[in-house]
Amino acid sequence: MSKNLMFMLASVCVLLSYTGCHSKKEEKEEATEFLVTNPLKRDTIVTREYVSQIRSIQHIELRALERGYLQKIYVDEGQSVKQGQLMFQIMPMLYKAELQKAEAEANFAEIEYKNTKVLADSNVVSANELAMAQAKLNKAKAELALAAVHLGFTEIRAPFNGIMDHFQVRLGSLVDEGDLLTTLSDNSKMWVYFNVPEAEYLEYKSHARKDSLIKVQLMMANQQMFQYPGVVETIEADFNNETGNIAFRATFPNPNGLLRHGETGNIRIEQPINNGLLIPQKATFEVLEKKYVYVVDKDNVVRSREITIAAELPHIFVVRTGLTAGDRILLEGLRQVHENEKIACKMVKPDSVISHLELYAE
Repeated sequence: MSKNLMFMLASVCVLLSYTGCHSKKEEKEEATEFLVTNPLKRDTIVTREYVSQIRSIQHIELRALERGYLQKIYVDEGQSVKQGQLMFQIMPMLYKAELQKAEAEANFAEIEYKNTKVLADSNVVSANELAMAQAKLNKAKAELALAAVHLGFTEIRAPFNGIMDHFQVRLGSLVDEGDLLTTLSDNSKMWVYFNVPEAEYLEYKSHARKDSLIKVQLMMANQQMFQYPGVVETIEADFNNETGNIAFRATFPNPNGLLRHGETGNIRIEQPINNGLLIPQKATFEVLEKKYVYVVDKDNVVRSREITIAAELPHIFVVRTGLTAGDRILLEGLRQVHENEKIACKMVKPDSVISHLELYAE
């Protein structure tokens, strides 16, 4: 009898102990309250950045047009030159002699033509002889013009205003026809090239007004913003099938000559987004490179939902698809909940959530 009584007492104690622990566990679960919020619908500005290459609006190679010794150099490396300014002189002695010879032959042919014309007018010689004299004169004039051109080729002049690059030859060098002497850059305006993904290209084109140009800013290599804005004037015809990008070309004024050919930088484009859905980045998670959020339904049941991102801001995603402004999303504790789990939640206003993040979206 005493053994049965002791067994019954022990069972009661175990039952009371289990009931107490279970009650404490339920109280603990009920005490866990998760924060939820809605996407914030707001007009904002998205700034996109692209690596860019800076090029002169004109950048050409200056090459020797005739063979000879480099007799004179009238400019220096890095110097600004004006259009038509004499830069190099290739020894012209041979071409001067050829020009003098051509001038003498042209003068002789002209005298011969005049004498033949007098005789032809007096019917002393035939019209054919006069025509031969005329042809001889024309040939001599053509050879004179050619000799003048060859002599002119010994002078290398600037084809436009620009800045000299380093010399490829030195004074006294023997240069052949076509040898590179230097390069010349017109930096009054700069062309900046950058590649844009297909999706972003479509957004720019769909939001651009007719006959309007996309305005851009240039972040230089020293992380300083170039003081003059630029505009996208040209978009290439075809996409690169390997990268899915298309090349844009922006034009920047360069009145102070700060930008030089070959520099690099980052293009920044600001794009307004009307009625964008903003959510905190911390409210998302990734599975196989796809982004998801936990949506809490009217019964407080958690369900994951895939979303696509239109743009990324500091601590913020702008959602393209997957959410509406009325959806409730889990803000914190994403690793503590499971699919189809019912939770206790507390609603936080979306503008309050966004205001505590480092975001400037006006």
